[in-house]
Amino acid sequence: MSEITVGAEAPAFSAPAVTREGESTISLVDYLGKYVVVYFYPKDDTPGCTTQACGFRDHRPDYEAVGAVILGISPDDATSHAKFSEKFTLPFPLVSDPDHAIAEAYGVWKEKTNYGKTYMGIERTTFVIDKDGKIAKIYPRVKVDQHAEKVLEFLRSL
Repeated sequence: MSEITVGAEAPAFSAPAVTREGESTISLVDYLGKYVVVYFYPKDDTPGCTTQACGFRDHRPDYEAVGAVILGISPDDATSHAKFSEKFTLPFPLVSDPDHAIAEAYGVWKEKTNYGKTYMGIERTTFVIDKDGKIAKIYPRVKVDQHAEKVLEFLRSL
């Protein structure tokens, strides 16, 4: 898999997702004509992932004002996503990617090291996809503090 670059076609996907309305299948193609913020995160209900999700939650009206939707993607299953979404009142879909096929397509399933142990996992990364389905911006190795604001600032510049 070659690395995704700005200007490239965003890899298409269709996968189960959880929203406050329940479970459904969503496809990236459903969002053509809108800006899409796809953020990959390692695990539901962990400190960094919660900070990131709540940042997007708190700025959702601002994202809607610029015509953008937010999709969170992690390897967690629908049950985990439902609990996480309900606990933090997350108003956007959380996509389940248990076989990490979407993460691999986006190049964010990587070898990681923690306390000397090496394993495969999600490298926290955000992609902004333009209205034509092309990658407009990539935020690799995201630091969660103020991240939602940085992405919003970029969207407002478009």
